[in-house]
Amino acid sequence: WVWMNFESPSHSPGLRGLAGLFNWTMSYRRDSDVFVPYGYLYEPPSPRPFVLPRKSRLVAWVISNWNEEHARVRYYRQLKEHLPIDVYGARGMALLEGNVVKTVSAYKFYLAFENSQHTDYITEKLWKNAFAASAVPVVLGPRRANYERFIPADSFIHVDDFPSPRLLATYLKFLDKNKPSYRRYFAWRNKYEVHVTSFWDEHYCKVCEAVRTAGNQLKTVQNLAGWFES
Repeated sequence: WVWMNFESPSHSPGLRGLAGLFNWTMSYRRDSDVFVPYGYLYEPPSPRPFVLPRKSRLVAWVISNWNEEHARVRYYRQLKEHLPIDVYGARGMALLEGNVVKTVSAYKFYLAFENSQHTDYITEKLWKNAFAASAVPVVLGPRRANYERFIPADSFIHVDDFPSPRLLATYLKFLDKNKPSYRRYFAWRNKYEVHVTSFWDEHYCKVCEAVRTAGNQLKTVQNLAGWFES
């Protein structure tokens, strides 16, 4: 039996009752038995020249689950005091043709704010909403060092890099006026391309491959909650 979950521990109740039940884990956690991230970077055999789309707007945020208790909403409320932020989704404007990437591609920055902060919990907010739309992600999630396990250090801006939302806003305004400094956040695109994981067909293929590779090895996950919540 494979325990498959792509929500964070904050949104995964009842784990303590699953001890000793599953053989394998499959999730976005890098230390899962079957690791399937929300996306990843890869080096193509022959890199294509990267062309930055025309940017006419500053900061976008797409959010469907609005919760005043979430750190991301609290941070947004402070940040918007210092620079304009266009909000799309349940509490904001409608997406252009219902398409996130098409909407965000007009923006220089995207708030890739996770709904909770946990190890390796880096979702489509980074991979699709920001990277696929060629917007610089401003991230709020796990620590910077955790992001750097998956993406280059100069490909994103972490809220923890700044003592306050006001200083982050000041830096974004600086980049808005300084094209060479802004374009440095896309230098990695000369080497890597972005893959956004397709739910769920890739997951089935991954676990199939893992089962064949494992053969007759036996294992039981004795403390699922202890591992996933760590």
